[in-house]
Amino acid sequence: MSACGPTSPPPKSSGNGREEERNEQGSERGDPDRRAQRSPEDGITKAEFVNYYRTVSRLMLPHLRGRPLVMERHPDGYRGRSFIHKDVPDYFPDWIHRREVPKEGGTVTMMVCDDTATLAYLANQSRITPHPWLARADRLDCPDRLVFDLDPPGDDFEIVRWTARRLRDLLTGLGLAPAVMTTGSRGLHLLVLLDRRTDFDTARAFARSAADLLAARHPDKLTTAPRKDKRRGRLNLDTQRNAYAQTSVAPYAVRPPPRPHRYPVTWDELDDPELGPQRWTLRSLHDRLSDRGDAWKELSRCRRSLAGARRRLDALVNEEAA
Repeated sequence: MSACGPTSPPPKSSGNGREEERNEQGSERGDPDRRAQRSPEDGITKAEFVNYYRTVSRLMLPHLRGRPLVMERHPDGYRGRSFIHKDVPDYFPDWIHRREVPKEGGTVTMMVCDDTATLAYLANQSRITPHPWLARADRLDCPDRLVFDLDPPGDDFEIVRWTARRLRDLLTGLGLAPAVMTTGSRGLHLLVLLDRRTDFDTARAFARSAADLLAARHPDKLTTAPRKDKRRGRLNLDTQRNAYAQTSVAPYAVRPPPRPHRYPVTWDELDDPELGPQRWTLRSLHDRLSDRGDAWKELSRCRRSLAGARRRLDALVNEEAA
């Protein structure tokens, strides 16, 4: 089963297999192994992060290109403090693409990750986890993807599987083609590709209405309550990130350990008893790709218009409310 139901060029290699990169003071940085921040538990080095992103860039860049990017920075190593920031630092090289993005009261200059060199540069700058927008920079008000976050109350993954299947069936019945991936936390994300003809308000309203409908069908198991004290042990169907300037961690992204990483999976894999939200890590990438390849290699075929799905959803809501 498939996944769905004018800037100067990057710097040339120095010949030793490493790009020259700048640190925050603008000085050159060489071998990342020598400055790696290691974990006493797993010994992962910065060089491993950089090499990981180089390895996975072919799969990851389709989910980053053309999108404003929010950066998660770990200056003290991945187990230390972290910062989320949107603006591009002044010392970043000119060959990294930028985009002026409107915000309340002005604009912010954000980065766009369009190539492997940028991805590797970010990793060597301790920007471990990329958070791309759900819209592309040439049409910021119209998302090209919709995200449903299945957030369970605990570590029971069976309720997550159960919910993913039912949400898939609902969305497929509405004419959409959802894909699924692990989150590196406790749940799953369902992703729906859109044709960029719908604004954020409309897309978010649709996602919330679909989630409300499914929760109404299974009120003992599911909820859309944003407050945890209102969920009463039920899985939350979270659609809040479907809004202007909101982000979603990119597929194949490294999450700060001890959390594993986000990996696309096929719907067939959802039946695998060994599947869980924390199954794969940076060091298990090779085995994963050797075994399955790119689970989302046909994802581009899954793009749909939301117009017909909205009409069908409205009809369902009215029918079940009658």
